[in-house]
Amino acid sequence: PAAPMKLRDAPSACPALWRCLPCPPAELRLDLVLTSGQSFRWWESSPGAWTGVLGGRVWTLRQERDRLWYTVYGEEGRDGCPAAAANLDGAEADGILRDYLQLDVSLPALYRAWGAADPLFHKVAKDFPGVRVLRLDPVECLLSFICTSNNHISRITGMIERLCQAFGRRLCCLDGRPLHAFPSLSALTGADAEARLRELGFGYRAKFVSGTARAITEGLGAEGLSQLR
Repeated sequence: PAAPMKLRDAPSACPALWRCLPCPPAELRLDLVLTSGQSFRWWESSPGAWTGVLGGRVWTLRQERDRLWYTVYGEEGRDGCPAAAANLDGAEADGILRDYLQLDVSLPALYRAWGAADPLFHKVAKDFPGVRVLRLDPVECLLSFICTSNNHISRITGMIERLCQAFGRRLCCLDGRPLHAFPSLSALTGADAEARLRELGFGYRAKFVSGTARAITEGLGAEGLSQLR
């Protein structure tokens, strides 16, 4: 990675250090991947910049030619502004992002293999470069996709946002927008969790979200579920 730098258009009055990973567009298109309905925690915070919550931290990602730039915000201080950098060294941050985006998997090689096997894929692939599968946190993935039943992306995104605001730990506030971690299992297993979820508009999904959180807690646990990845 290049040395840390400051970018003028960070989505906050509080500057943050930026780092980068080599990543050509053929390997990743953020605008296609982060809006594809895999994760519901990212939004375009400024043109070409995507902000979201990953691993209990707030990140902003930006692509410029063959580089993927990113910054990680620390939790907010007394003034409500996030710290300039999270308590996370560069190598660890690189590893988290590479794992989440599965950057060790060569996408062009897969595209060539799939195109050779499927004429339809070969025809449309040139219009959708850099689309890859995110390696999501298993608990977040499972509970989020319970919310996708009979639903669409914009509504699911709103539900997940309300879920995190109501049950998740507050991380910081960027441009007046409070950001929260995905809820812990314990936060979703309380006696009133299902009723609160119904009040938040989850409908019949409320009992499955709280019930699944309880089943994981009483069964495999979060660590056991992660071992099934």
